[in-house]
Amino acid sequence: MAQLNFKTLSFNLQNDSLQVTLLNLFSASVPLAEVEEIASFTLVDPHKLQFNHPDQKKAETKFSFLLAKYFEQLKNKLTGNSATYIHRNSGIPLIGNVAFGIAYRESSIIEIKPVTSCNLDCIYCSISEGLSSKKHDFVVEKDYLLEELQILINFVDEPVEIHIGVQGEPFLYEDMFKLISDLQQMEKVQAISIDTNGTLLNKEKIDLLAKNSKLQLNLSLDAIDPEKAKQMAGVKNYNVEHLKSIISYASQKLTVIAAPVLTDSYNNDELEKIIIWVKTLPKQPILGIQNFLKYKPGRNPAKEIPWKKFYALLKELEQKHQIKLKLDKTDFSIKETRELPKPFEEGDIVTAVIKCPDRFKNSVVAAAKDRTISVPDCQYVKDKKIKIKIMRDKHNIFTGRLV
Repeated sequence: MAQLNFKTLSFNLQNDSLQVTLLNLFSASVPLAEVEEIASFTLVDPHKLQFNHPDQKKAETKFSFLLAKYFEQLKNKLTGNSATYIHRNSGIPLIGNVAFGIAYRESSIIEIKPVTSCNLDCIYCSISEGLSSKKHDFVVEKDYLLEELQILINFVDEPVEIHIGVQGEPFLYEDMFKLISDLQQMEKVQAISIDTNGTLLNKEKIDLLAKNSKLQLNLSLDAIDPEKAKQMAGVKNYNVEHLKSIISYASQKLTVIAAPVLTDSYNNDELEKIIIWVKTLPKQPILGIQNFLKYKPGRNPAKEIPWKKFYALLKELEQKHQIKLKLDKTDFSIKETRELPKPFEEGDIVTAVIKCPDRFKNSVVAAAKDRTISVPDCQYVKDKKIKIKIMRDKHNIFTGRLV
């Protein structure tokens, strides 16, 4: 008998298929007939398969082949969008793409992105992420992410902050609590910060997070009025009272930043309400008001408030309510660090291999020299070699066009 155990996968039988769920958010369907070609099997529990096969390694190899084959059709259960699982054997490097993996901009803050997807539809979202999104998604194996991150930290060779700033809601990532715990144990990681809408948190989860002394929570709070909050979040079931309770409780356990996005003509009149409410809390979180900015892929519901006017407003509110609102680099201990060498630069012609679709339609992620390159206007043909002219190389984030 060959017994296969999985931590991040769960299974259930459905008609003529074996339904596979990855990290609770992504799923694929494997035809039962193809699974039974390995050998007859029993679903022992949701994470364990037992095959009537005498060779453990052969059963593992054959089943891994099936998973790789049908994970090409992986879907996000929340939105139905296609998705790619990036793991240590995927051949997809973790540096090079702005949507997943690791982003290092020669500063003491290193950004990691283990997942894309969101359970809200915020009206100001700079990348139009959320329940209405039609973009391709990514999910990264935790251990692969940590291994590659450690290599980069060794290169930087000084204390760093790890910022978990995903394109979406990070707590949709099933391994997030384990990831944070592992980061907590890394010697040169002096701080961990995470941007979240807070909707998936509760007091029990906050208690678990509070075991990580290096952690800071950045929680979105765009309005106090319940109807205005729903409008900002883009979903009718948004419960701002829940979020307020999370901010209040978390602030007594962790460092918390409450971070409204000032979106002109939408929540201007909510800022003072937020300030007044924050000042009533037993332990006051930091308030970090952000200015809405337009981005090409964003929803862009409003005009940008000029920076001079924005900072004048913050100053006025600071004086009126005796609270610090204008945050800068000194508040976050950001410093410049070593520049990571680039394997290619803008203008270079590179031969790369197509690995998976990119976030937007008719675009792909290609790999070369341990980097990924985003290539728009390119048809997805897995493992096809293509020639690319590098059009962007800033901070080891690469885009190119076919030549």
